[in-house]
Amino acid sequence: MYQLEFPLAALALPLPLLIWLLLPVYRETMPAVRVPLFEQMATLAHARPLAGAVVMRANWLQVVLAPLCWGLLVLAMMRPVYVEPPVERIEAGRDLLLAIDLSQSMEARDYVNAQGQRLNRLQAAKQVIAPFIDRRRDDRIGLIAFGATAFPQAPLTLDHDSVKQLLDELQIGMAGPQTAIGDAIGVGIRMTEKSKAKEKVLILLTDGGDTASKLPPERAAGIARDKGLIIHTIGIGDPNATGEDKVDLAALQKIAAVTGGQFYRGENLRGLEQIYTTLDRITPDKVKRQSHRPKRELFYLPLMLAGALIVFYHALMLFITLIRRPRRRPLTA
Repeated sequence: MYQLEFPLAALALPLPLLIWLLLPVYRETMPAVRVPLFEQMATLAHARPLAGAVVMRANWLQVVLAPLCWGLLVLAMMRPVYVEPPVERIEAGRDLLLAIDLSQSMEARDYVNAQGQRLNRLQAAKQVIAPFIDRRRDDRIGLIAFGATAFPQAPLTLDHDSVKQLLDELQIGMAGPQTAIGDAIGVGIRMTEKSKAKEKVLILLTDGGDTASKLPPERAAGIARDKGLIIHTIGIGDPNATGEDKVDLAALQKIAAVTGGQFYRGENLRGLEQIYTTLDRITPDKVKRQSHRPKRELFYLPLMLAGALIVFYHALMLFITLIRRPRRRPLTA
C-alpha cells in the first residue's frame, strides 16, 4: 500500500503561479555605447541588428518541463512511502519459574502411573511438568533445581524445548541431599529482578521441610512479595514422616499466602496433574502483541526523475545551440 506521509505539502503546488502573477517582471538596464557607421559594419558582417530590449521567452519544452519538475519536487516533499504488510511480534507477558526439589527424599516411589508402574517423586513431577510447559507457549519459562543448594537449571526463555530437555536431565541428589527452600526462592528473585514482565510467578515443588537454607523461607517470601514475585507452592511429601523427609505444609502455606499465591497438596499422580491443570487455568497466557508495518521510503524516485528531466533539457538546449551556431565568414572590402 502506497501513502503520503505529508499530504499537506501539496499546498505548495500553486506557489510558482502565484509568484508569476503577483511579483513584477524583472528588468535590467545596461549601459550602451554608440558606434559610428554601425549599419555599414553590420552589412559588411552580414548581421541583422535587433532591438535593444530583449524579452526572454520560454519555449514549448520549458512550458512542459517546468511545471512537471516542480510537481515532482512537491511530490518528494509529500514523502511517498510503501507500507508493507504488518509484522507481528509477540512478547511474553509473564515470567514463569519452576523450582523442583532434588533432595534425597525424592527417591521415594509413592506414585503410580496409568500403567501401574511405580514412579519416584521426581519422575512423577517430570511426567506432569513437561505437558504443563507445552501448554505455556507464550510465557518465558525458567527452571530452578534445589537441594542443599539452589541454582538455575534453565534461564527464562521462550525456547521451551530446551527447558524440557534440561528438565529431563535433572537427577536426584545433583544439588545435595538436603532441602534449601529459602535459597530456591532467592534464586527465583535474582532471575526475575531485572525482568520487565508485568507478572512473575514461581511454582515451587518440594517434598520436605527447609533444612539447609542460608536465607530463611519466610524472609525470602517477604522479599519475593516486595519484588512482585508470586509463589505457588506444591507439597508432595509425607507430613507424618520424621526428620528431613517430613514436608512442612504449614511453611509452604505461609510462603504462598505472603506472596499472594496458592498452596496445593499433591498426594498422588492424578492429584499432581490436577494441580498443574489448575495452575494453568489460574495463570492464563499473557501476551503482548506489537504490530509493526515497515515503510520503504520512495521520495528519492520523484527527485531522481526531476533531476533527469533537468539534465535532459539542458543537454538538448546545448545540442540545439551547437547545431544552430552560425559559421564565421571573413570580412570583405
